[in-house]
Amino acid sequence: MRTYMTAFLLWAWAAHCADAMTLLRGKEVSRRERNLETLKRSKRGWMWKQFFLQEEYTGTDYQYIGKLHSDMDRGDGAVMYVLTGEGAGTVFVIDANSGDLHATRSLDREEKPSYTLRAQAVNKKNGQPLEPETEFIVKLHDINDNEPKFEKEVYTASVPERSHIGTSVIQVTAHDADDEMFGLSAKLVYSISQGHPYFSVESNTGIIRTALGPSDMDREQREHYQVVIEAKDMAGQRGGLTGSTIVNITLTDVNDNPPQFAQSVYQFSVPELSEPGTEVGQVRALDADIGPNAEMDYTVVGGDGLDVFSVTADKTTQNGILSVRKPLDYEKKKSYTLQVQVRNTHPDPRFVSVDAKDLTTVRINVEDVDEPPRFERPSYVMEVKEDAAVGTAIGSVSAVDQDARRNPVKYTIDRHTDVDRIFNVHAGNGSIFLQKPLDREDLAWHNISVIAAEFNNPQQTSRVPVYIRVLDVNDNPPALASFYETFVCENAKSGQKIQTITAVDQDEPSGGHRFFFMLAPESSVKANFSVRDNGDNTAGIYTRRTGFRRAQKSTHLVAVVISDSDSPMMSSTGTLTVRVCTCDRDGNMEMCSAEALSGTAGLSTGALVAILLCVLILLLIVVLFAALKRQKKKEPLIISKEDVRDNVVSYNDEGGGEEDTQAFDIGALRHPEVMEESSKLRRDVVPSDPPYPPPPLRRTAVTSRDNSDVRNFITQRVQEHDSSPVAPPYDSLATYAYEGEGSVAESLSSLGSGSSESPHDYSYLNEWGPRFRKLADMYGADEIEWDS
Repeated sequence: MRTYMTAFLLWAWAAHCADAMTLLRGKEVSRRERNLETLKRSKRGWMWKQFFLQEEYTGTDYQYIGKLHSDMDRGDGAVMYVLTGEGAGTVFVIDANSGDLHATRSLDREEKPSYTLRAQAVNKKNGQPLEPETEFIVKLHDINDNEPKFEKEVYTASVPERSHIGTSVIQVTAHDADDEMFGLSAKLVYSISQGHPYFSVESNTGIIRTALGPSDMDREQREHYQVVIEAKDMAGQRGGLTGSTIVNITLTDVNDNPPQFAQSVYQFSVPELSEPGTEVGQVRALDADIGPNAEMDYTVVGGDGLDVFSVTADKTTQNGILSVRKPLDYEKKKSYTLQVQVRNTHPDPRFVSVDAKDLTTVRINVEDVDEPPRFERPSYVMEVKEDAAVGTAIGSVSAVDQDARRNPVKYTIDRHTDVDRIFNVHAGNGSIFLQKPLDREDLAWHNISVIAAEFNNPQQTSRVPVYIRVLDVNDNPPALASFYETFVCENAKSGQKIQTITAVDQDEPSGGHRFFFMLAPESSVKANFSVRDNGDNTAGIYTRRTGFRRAQKSTHLVAVVISDSDSPMMSSTGTLTVRVCTCDRDGNMEMCSAEALSGTAGLSTGALVAILLCVLILLLIVVLFAALKRQKKKEPLIISKEDVRDNVVSYNDEGGGEEDTQAFDIGALRHPEVMEESSKLRRDVVPSDPPYPPPPLRRTAVTSRDNSDVRNFITQRVQEHDSSPVAPPYDSLATYAYEGEGSVAESLSSLGSGSSESPHDYSYLNEWGPRFRKLADMYGADEIEWDS
């Protein structure tokens, strides 16, 4: 090939040289000839356009590509070749003198399939280009040096079990990096190397399909498969390269298996006292399918316990849970036999009949338990009259031991339901009787509980509610419905209705109340008023004469007898108050006694009582306030001129006691302002005669000058305190309230301030004046004077 290329280049060079010589020799060439020659061929300065190079060269020398030559090269060595472009100087080199082109290393078409280069011939001496730069291409010829590669190293796929032959599973795809336009290097063929005989692959497309029938593709026998797929280039011919991948295929489940019980017979036991809903045991059915295809429904379809037990499916374990549906009784039935059925919740008719099911037998034994006594009724209702005597039997309850031993039963009353202990029960026979009297008006129903316990095992108890109704007895007389107070006008006419009255009764007769009203026979106002029964449990009060005089009698009391219709008949007398008032011509009240104001105002008895209470409370507050205010005006003893230190005596020497007055001078402790009163009598010892008797006091009145009453009052009080063993000490102050009727001197403050013409001498007040002035101020005397 190299020889051929060289010959070709030499021929091109020779032709070029011949053309050049012809051009130099011809002096004149006609224009027509030149044009014809131009149309024949285009003169080219370079003798190449494209070179080819094989990839993956393994030789040690540079790989020769071809020779570059310009028609400007005369072979005299004056031309130099310059190479530029992709890989020039590194991948590709050129001999500057000869134009030989070489590749310096092995190239990979898959990395870069072609290179674009540029060559130019230049004058070696001055470096000037002899011709324009020319571009050429070096292409790499492909060889089969790349194996096919799949998009994934491992594929995952699934297909339903029981699928038909040829069911598509998945498609795998491989790629070859070789040139698919050159030869068969990139022509791929798929094949299966592992996975026979269950799967196959299409050689051209890479689609994997099932290769066996539905009976052979059974998930319950084998669920997972690993298939190896190969891709070979060169269209599968010998010498081609191969790539492979792994495909993991899983068979998905379909409901192709009916459930079956693990056992044909199950045996369980349950205590007789088990409450409804108590679990008895579990039955188990097996299903080779999984997920929703393995969900099951259980049903009790037969046996003597069809309505006593029930079965439900546990959604987690898919086991059937047997539970109690109704109360059990060992004494009545000791065992049960059940037929339990199981079937799929979501059957698939393509594989299994929708009626596919399985049956098992369940035997359940009832265990005997020591039960508490059981009452014959869930509750009892009894009746008793409210006048029943203590000890009267009301009724009885009955309970029996349900166990085979039939233990005796003892009865008691739950005292939490009968706190007042009104009832009791006979411990042996359950009779309930009274312990205390009843009153229907106090409580019409009594709800108690009776407890029944076994004698041999008191912890085994049961209870039953007993509702006792107290029947009414006519033991309460009727009475007026309220306190009636009305008025009658002075100008009232005979037969005039002044009030309508009604009655109430605490009893409740079965036929309802029926009251009768009549005027009391002993009523003293029979000639003034009458009572007329209306027949509807009301009555009217009417006048029996014309005209009433308030001045003569302002109030009339009308006694009314009210009777009931029950047996025995009960009656009572109620009083109606009638006030006499002055009215206008139309019968409207104009003036009435104070007692009648509340009644005429239309107020009820309760409202009147509330008003009176409010008035009394206000009066009490006023009185207390006045008393407190007066107490505040009194001067406390601790700030009085009479020094309280007189009452504090300390004896530090052993003298003659209190009678030894020389032992300690108490006067030194007294207030300077009251030193002059040191000679006053002490109340805590028997006083001696005063230096001179106190002048008698008199109360001066406007009409009389006699003051003997004041003198007697004070003398009497002084004697009482002198002789009293519990009186306060003599140097304490005792006050008395004595109010005078008036004084010409107006007040005690005028004492000592009279004119010189006054016939009275007030000098004696220096000793006794302060006491009587205090007395007068405390007791509000208008004037106190000394009797002359």
